[in-house]
Amino acid sequence: MIDNQIDTYYFLGIGGIGMSALARYFAAKGARVLGYDRTPSPLTKALEAEGISVQYDERLEDVKMLDKEATIVVRTPAVPEDFAVYIWLLEQGFRILKRAELLGLVTRSERALCVAGTHGKTTTSTMLAHILHQSHVGANAFLGGIANNYGTNLLLDRNSDLVVVEADEFDRSFHHLTPHISVITSMDPDHLDIYGTEEAYIESFEKYASLVEHALVVK
Repeated sequence: MIDNQIDTYYFLGIGGIGMSALARYFAAKGARVLGYDRTPSPLTKALEAEGISVQYDERLEDVKMLDKEATIVVRTPAVPEDFAVYIWLLEQGFRILKRAELLGLVTRSERALCVAGTHGKTTTSTMLAHILHQSHVGANAFLGGIANNYGTNLLLDRNSDLVVVEADEFDRSFHHLTPHISVITSMDPDHLDIYGTEEAYIESFEKYASLVEHALVVK
């Protein structure tokens, strides 16, 4: 666990590819995990089959049973700010994190092998995770898609302290990470609705590179 006082994680938007991987990770660690998504999907159905409770409406019964001091709420921007459950959690003073912030906490508790870049993050991180998973080294891995050979977006190895992570530059999310080693695959200007200019985009990658603890590889 990232905090001994926390035993419950509630995900607003649990059916997203990144959110569901985190939900599975903490469930595998023995935490109580539940959440909300707007509509059922193959991912939410898979989570439910794994014992994770998912709600699809605005009822407050589930969240009213949560212990504020022992719960972290994780929110994706896909869930609107006027959503009744989110408003209630906010008013009650729950600790609410972005997905990137929670992932950042994970990278502080394990040695993070992070893959950044405009293109190729999912492919490169999945290849890296597969190589480590099939070797004696092992790794935990949060994948940006469902790997065909594993049928999941999360790989687990209880004997490894390595974690493979996609370092997403959208909304500067990767600035929350603590990379042990990182690869940057490319830096083609993107998300200019957020960054405004190519210079600001490149500066964001430079900031990310400064966070790498051990080694940086730029392709």
